[in-house]
Amino acid sequence: MGELKTREEIAPQYKWRLEDLFPSEDAWEQELKRLEKIVPEAARFKGTLNNMESVLEMLRFTDEISLALERLFVYARMSRDTDNACSKYVSWVDRVTSLMVRYDESTSYIRPELNDIDSELLLEWAGDARMKDYDYQLRELVRGKKHVLSDESERILALSGEIGDSYDTIYTMLSDVDLQFAPIKDETGSEQPMSHGRYRLYLESRRRDIRRQAYESMYKAYESQINTVAAIYGSSVKKDVFYTRARNFPSCRERALFGGDIPVSVYDGLLDAVGEKLPVLHDYVALRKRVLGLDDLKMYDMYVPMFEAFEGEYTFEDACSLVLEALAPLGEKYTSVLKKAFSEGWIDVYETKGKSSGAYSWGAYGTHPYMLLNFQGRLDDAFTLAHEAGHSMHSYFSDEAQSYPKAQYLIFVAEVASTVNEELMLKHLINKTEDEAVKKYLLEFFLEQFRTTVFRQTMFAEFELIAHEHAEKGESLTREWLCETYGGLNKKYYGMSVETDQLISLEWARIPHFYRAFYVYQYATGFCAAVAIASRILKEGQPAVSDYMKFLSSGGSNAPIELLKLAGVDLSDRIVLNSSLEEFSRTLNELKEML
Repeated sequence: MGELKTREEIAPQYKWRLEDLFPSEDAWEQELKRLEKIVPEAARFKGTLNNMESVLEMLRFTDEISLALERLFVYARMSRDTDNACSKYVSWVDRVTSLMVRYDESTSYIRPELNDIDSELLLEWAGDARMKDYDYQLRELVRGKKHVLSDESERILALSGEIGDSYDTIYTMLSDVDLQFAPIKDETGSEQPMSHGRYRLYLESRRRDIRRQAYESMYKAYESQINTVAAIYGSSVKKDVFYTRARNFPSCRERALFGGDIPVSVYDGLLDAVGEKLPVLHDYVALRKRVLGLDDLKMYDMYVPMFEAFEGEYTFEDACSLVLEALAPLGEKYTSVLKKAFSEGWIDVYETKGKSSGAYSWGAYGTHPYMLLNFQGRLDDAFTLAHEAGHSMHSYFSDEAQSYPKAQYLIFVAEVASTVNEELMLKHLINKTEDEAVKKYLLEFFLEQFRTTVFRQTMFAEFELIAHEHAEKGESLTREWLCETYGGLNKKYYGMSVETDQLISLEWARIPHFYRAFYVYQYATGFCAAVAIASRILKEGQPAVSDYMKFLSSGGSNAPIELLKLAGVDLSDRIVLNSSLEEFSRTLNELKEML
């Protein structure tokens, strides 16, 4: 694979322009110093929040500070993501994080004081034109009143913020920095380094011994630290239980879903709908075993393509052209902004030494979004570009249409726009090809998307639920219990056609999302919603596009379930989940008929 390039070796057009956030590092430093002086002023409203004028003044002032802190943090963290070994960037993140904690402490009185205001009066203020930027926020305040504590209790919980976040940090340091992976031997017998970033590439290798080596290297590394990881995860779950009880929620799951006003029935509906479709997943796994010609399908055989990829070599420019072509159904307004994203410094394209792995879209209100990629020239990288572009367009249109208090959409809808783009691109490629081999590959691509995003993430969601319910009963999350529970779920989801071994029971230990409890289910619900939206766009055209653009422009102006209804999707109804799962069945049958 060769040595990674340094950042200096990458041409400027392939690096994001952080100067759009701050013109220089000195400007960032000066803004940090300014905020350090202003943050304590947020306490000046204490004891005055008893009339609408004071509340409105406080909301506007704290929004100014929040936005300024957001811009500081985004610049610092994105700088660090270009070179995680740079101590200067690491210190920037630490300094802003500490200032944010001080800000949380200085504003901890706000919720208790607002909580003391009569609910009917708060709802009356929400109807006042002067409060139009905060009407939804006030209604949410009324909804959450019973979970707000006294001024002193809120202050203590705010002070605990850094401690609460520490489990994720400790796990990240262990998993991404300290964990040592055994190298693997390639087809020539030469040793090749093993890493998180290369693991998926090895699992897609046509050489089964390479897949096996990578699998064993990954899980034996975690096995060597399994007691430590179990202690970290167990403590993280105990932290969730602490905050749940402190805020008077009946369960960790209800606390996690409460912030987005997501009914528990949506979570249960996902587990039930996916559970009913597990026989179809088992059928797909059996097909994979047959097509690969294996007597004993192993878990490390689950990612190797059944059909030869029609990869070719994609330049970044090729990928941009493909994405624009595929997303043409979304209209000129959408694609014109996307062209700017591709050409005006929104994207950091290539992998370099010290750069964060993976991909994301991020930014701060008031400037354009940014995308981090680690582009390798594969078709999969073009899909990643489409995915992150979906996030960025969602942010762009929400920021354009909404005020700062209403612009930020919640996690529940965050994966919808990104997945709509992927689905439109996949359908575009399937429809334009006349090559049967290419079509089989693309149908498998969709099935794999569905397997990993809906079935696998739902399995994760079920594991999280079981683990938290276990801890809520006062039971210990030992490594034996965690491994046995996860191993049982893996067998339940994948069925008898794949041979589950002891190592796969360790998989829970390498999932960083578990340190954001009850997060992963949203990948599955978001994917199902996106499949429904993309299908409607392709069938109905402009009416569906208009509805979808309303959703993209809605930000966080209402409950996520309600915002999705703008795009014609109601996730409180099992019909959406069932119809998306039927799409998996139809695609599987189409592929089987071609064999």
